[in-house]
Amino acid sequence: MARINTNVPAIVAQRTLRQSQRELQVSLERLSSGLRINRGADDPAGLISSELLRAEISGIEKSISNSQRAINIIATAEASLNEVASLLTDIQGLIVEIANDAAMSEDEKQANQLQINSAIESITRIANTASFAGRKLINGELDYITSGIDPTMIGTLTVHRCQFGTSSYIPVDVAVTVSAQHAQLQVRNSAIPNSVNVEIRGSIGTTVLSFTSGTSVTDIMAAVNRESQASGVEAVYINSANPASGMAFQSIGFGSDEFVEVTLLPGSGDLTLYQPDGTPQSSSTMRSIGRDAVASINGAQVIGRGLDLNLQTRTLELSLTLDNDFGIGSTTFAVTGGGALFQLGPDVNTNQQVNMGIQSVAASRLGNPLVGYLSQVMSSQAFDPTRSLANANTASQIVNEANRQVSVLRGRLGAFERNTLQTNIRSLEVTMENLISSESAIRDADFAHETSQLTRNQILVSAGTSVLALANSSSQSVLALLGG
Repeated sequence: MARINTNVPAIVAQRTLRQSQRELQVSLERLSSGLRINRGADDPAGLISSELLRAEISGIEKSISNSQRAINIIATAEASLNEVASLLTDIQGLIVEIANDAAMSEDEKQANQLQINSAIESITRIANTASFAGRKLINGELDYITSGIDPTMIGTLTVHRCQFGTSSYIPVDVAVTVSAQHAQLQVRNSAIPNSVNVEIRGSIGTTVLSFTSGTSVTDIMAAVNRESQASGVEAVYINSANPASGMAFQSIGFGSDEFVEVTLLPGSGDLTLYQPDGTPQSSSTMRSIGRDAVASINGAQVIGRGLDLNLQTRTLELSLTLDNDFGIGSTTFAVTGGGALFQLGPDVNTNQQVNMGIQSVAASRLGNPLVGYLSQVMSSQAFDPTRSLANANTASQIVNEANRQVSVLRGRLGAFERNTLQTNIRSLEVTMENLISSESAIRDADFAHETSQLTRNQILVSAGTSVLALANSSSQSVLALLGG
């Protein structure tokens, strides 16, 4: 059947040619962009997956950047703390030199004290000036804020880490169920019945004392207390309201690290001592060990070390020292804010954040209320070491405590950098590699495949054009029927 009004073969040829041209355009677009998916129509499901992966990759890239920035902050703080530690070491040496009373003139002591003053002022200056991008690091700005602390129950408190989440504050309930105790051996008489030669040993050292028969407990106490700094053992009345109740050899400190040991030397008479629970001891060597406090903090049982309690949970990490007279009881306070919050993961939630406290290292904060503060070691202050040997002893203890605090803070920052930040970066980098690989497999063009498709589509377009030309010319065969 021959028709000229409608050229169906040409229409078919046009449709297939348009299709080939569209496919050729797609091939050219993929090869020029390098992407298999340039719009939703290319692969709707693939587009959704790749966009989600891209968002996750972007979050991880920022998390790596955040972690690296946190490392820079920690490194800046640690460098300043290193200088503070160096100054504290110098101060300790100067105090020890001042204590060499017989070999040091007054002018030399004052010269040392001037160096101590300068070093302490430098420590405070470093604390006030160490900063990163305008954020002060070691002046207490990044420490936690607490409220409701009863100083008659809690001597010192340091909050190391607190995850607030969506809460505005974290309550802390401390319930002491077992009180810390001194090591103690008791003499339950007003005087000793026999002449004795005893070796008294404590956590600091050993001393030897001799007492004649009938020596009163008052005289024994005076002799023991004169040696307490050398032995770590002091003497106290069992009942201060009734001196006739006897006395006790008692460790200066609390806890299982403290002990009192009394040994009867050869030639000594008998001596019966008693444990605090009333158990008598009459052997040649009698010993008592202190007891650590046991408490519940926010429902978690904590076995202390003497009066020191350390809590470490997922949301709260703190260290506190109970007051000497706390005993058994409870107290409550709250962490109301502060701390340094680091966003280390791609999602903004507490599981991917770390909040830690960086305490002030100003001279007025180094130390504690039990021994004193570093600022009190300066000239004309309470523990000026040039004034007396007792002051030099206390000043040395303060500097030791300050050095311990700075060292602990440096250790915590170092552990945070090494075990949290560096491992977080390595983990995120591996995750990002896998996500980028997955996103590439979905979205990127396979050039080997696309070039072969381009060749195919080019051939189809050329063939379609030729076929369309043939279809357009086929209608001319109708002229033969007209005898033309």
